[in-house]
Amino acid sequence: MPPEIAAVLQLVLNGMATGAIYALVALGLVITYKATEVLSFAHGDVLMASAFVAWGLIVGLGLSFWLAAVLTMVFAAVLGWQIDARVMRRIVGQPQFSGVMLTIAIAFMLRGLVSMLFGPESRSYPTPWTQQTTQIGALVVSDLHLVILAAALALTAMIYLFLRYSALGISIQAASQNQLAAYLSGIRVKQLTSLVWALAGAVAGICGLLLAPIALVDISLWIVVLKALSALVLGGFGSIPGAIVGGLLLGLIEQFAGVYLPDGSKDVAAYVVLIATLILWPRGLLGEAHGRRV
Repeated sequence: MPPEIAAVLQLVLNGMATGAIYALVALGLVITYKATEVLSFAHGDVLMASAFVAWGLIVGLGLSFWLAAVLTMVFAAVLGWQIDARVMRRIVGQPQFSGVMLTIAIAFMLRGLVSMLFGPESRSYPTPWTQQTTQIGALVVSDLHLVILAAALALTAMIYLFLRYSALGISIQAASQNQLAAYLSGIRVKQLTSLVWALAGAVAGICGLLLAPIALVDISLWIVVLKALSALVLGGFGSIPGAIVGGLLLGLIEQFAGVYLPDGSKDVAAYVVLIATLILWPRGLLGEAHGRRV
């Protein structure tokens, strides 16, 4: 295989692994939005807090990675449930802007709490795939990147099947379309909404577990929610398939921008994509067209 083609394929694999994280974060955002019509800016901070909890369990307490992973997911799910049951439920019926501002406040509170408990220093923890690679022809791929990609695809398929075919998933979709009609049909909307927040929290916990070994356990991990927002807009806001497609494409764009464009392009690529999509194609790749007569 020519070196040029091998280099491009290497970038594609790395970009898809990074994009899989963006896709999973975007998936958590769109699940919450479809159920409550609130865009949770605290999602990235739940991810960041989960990464610190995983570090505390693995390095601090010496637990195995798998046990720590399960406990971290439980922590993130409970945190998501409590955010809705204890805080977000208090402003039901208020304008959407109130919910957005409240999630921003929750995000800052989580950030400050994690900083007080763990300190601002960056850190890392070992995984079963740390420093392990797999050779595919002329390509050398990190096992961790392959695990991230496989986990993203598996988790996306599970959530899709759950929402599409299970009775609970169909109830969630019904409540997201019309909460009053769902309530009159006997669906316990409040508990269902909290369950959606818990599911989104568990997804954020998985993202934190997978992202931290690559990007380090750091307070700044919350920034991934901004890139996930760009992925959502690119794929089509409110579309679950769009979240996945947008995340993978954004990961590829960042990788190629970092190699073939001037220094610093990789850091701003997500925001350039966000602005360009809003200007040129606001509905995104897989979003539905919405019009308003003026």
